[in-house]
Amino acid sequence: MRFDVVTLFPEMFAGYLGEGLLSKAISTGLIEVHLHFLRNWATRKHQKVDDRPYGGGPGMLLQVEPVVTCVESVLALDARPADLILLSPQGERLRQPLVEQLATSPRMVLICGRYEGFDHRIIEILKPRQISLGDFVLNGGEVAAMAIIDAVMRLVPGTLGDEQSARLDSFSFDDGTLEYPQYTRPREFRGHQVPDVLLNGHHEDIEKWRAEQSRLRTKEVHGP
Repeated sequence: MRFDVVTLFPEMFAGYLGEGLLSKAISTGLIEVHLHFLRNWATRKHQKVDDRPYGGGPGMLLQVEPVVTCVESVLALDARPADLILLSPQGERLRQPLVEQLATSPRMVLICGRYEGFDHRIIEILKPRQISLGDFVLNGGEVAAMAIIDAVMRLVPGTLGDEQSARLDSFSFDDGTLEYPQYTRPREFRGHQVPDVLLNGHHEDIEKWRAEQSRLRTKEVHGP
């Protein structure tokens, strides 16, 4: 799977791309991540890509011309069809079913905003899918882009040591329940014990306990 990230701050991704499972997936060729510095498509002096909004108002907006020409150039770099995603607090909420849908795509182009947002003509021309992490505002789309890459790459075959891990994650169950509690050694720590059911070797009892714990945890977090 290929990710293309359009950003004003490509250096923010250096540490993220060089660590953990993502770094391993990149080195083995399962994942590609290409960063595109938006200022390289600027046409104004000092590589400016933002300007004041018509009609007044606070802050600056990303201009239509550099963003559109950048994205069109990036799309032309690879013949594979791409999902075009604009990171915006006004977008649809990122949830696991959406992550699973995105994971079926061979390629994603992620457009990271800054300042007060985008000239709306960017949306009118490119018609991207707008996605939000939640009902809050970030300084830019870079953190949201990393979150999407992180969530999607887990579902690419071969990126996890155990493919069952992704299937058993919270929100991956068909009924939307959260993952059950898990434990490892030692069996006791400061008076806190590992539940006996996990130690008896009866797989049917363990599965029943896990299902019940998932139900209870989901009710506790999200309500009945």
